[in-house]
Amino acid sequence: MNDYNFTAVERFVRYVQIDTQSDPQSTASPSTDKQKNLSRVLVQELLNMGIADAELDEFGYVYATIPANTDKPNVPVLCFCSHVDTSPDVTGEGVLPIIHQNWDGHDIILPNDATQILRIADHPDLANQIGNDIITGSGDTLLGADNKAGLAEIMDAAHYLVNHPEVKHGKIRLLFTPDEEIGRGTAHVDMAKLGADFGYTIDGESLGTLEDETFSADAVTITLQGVSTHPGFAKGKLENALKIAGDILAALPKDGLSPETTEGKGKFVH
Repeated sequence: MNDYNFTAVERFVRYVQIDTQSDPQSTASPSTDKQKNLSRVLVQELLNMGIADAELDEFGYVYATIPANTDKPNVPVLCFCSHVDTSPDVTGEGVLPIIHQNWDGHDIILPNDATQILRIADHPDLANQIGNDIITGSGDTLLGADNKAGLAEIMDAAHYLVNHPEVKHGKIRLLFTPDEEIGRGTAHVDMAKLGADFGYTIDGESLGTLEDETFSADAVTITLQGVSTHPGFAKGKLENALKIAGDILAALPKDGLSPETTEGKGKFVH
């Protein structure tokens, strides 16, 4: 691999500048059409690599195949998957990626919001990155590493495998999904079309970490309808929806079954 020019950083910097924020209020698939802007870029780059079957379907899913180049029989088909959308909580428009080269561990103050500071004291795992390059946003948008870092890694790996046929492998399927951030990432995956025996989602944390299980969660929406009346004549009539909401929040677990009191596989209500 010494002769290989890694492309992950260059790809990542380009990908994060394409706004792909998903929208939980939308009923469309994908929830925002702008997610397809990045998906189209990915398809074109795959085609340019020589991956001839790369395609974008009507629901915003990208499928592609790196053909097997081994004569070994019964090699399982592997899938590598990442999602194109970013969180709806913070804007993904106008992202300005900043590369802090050979970071020495100093506090990183993000230029567009001086209150946004990355410190080892707040994020101890950053100490493991001293001497490495750190990529941040500018402070007023998401960076979008979740999960455009995964996209860049898969695309770089695909580029490497296509250009290094001496690395033998079975059939590899690539899957890039929309709407993962709003819980709909697999809503329209065609599993028969995908045709993989095993799959890896490239959406983790530190280098060398492999997660073989995930959590299960559900949500409930409570709508409170108060009764409004003039406070001077409110006795026996007024129903304050905010107070009712406060009672519901106060009834949630505090000393157990809460995120701040559980760890590992502990369950919680939040």
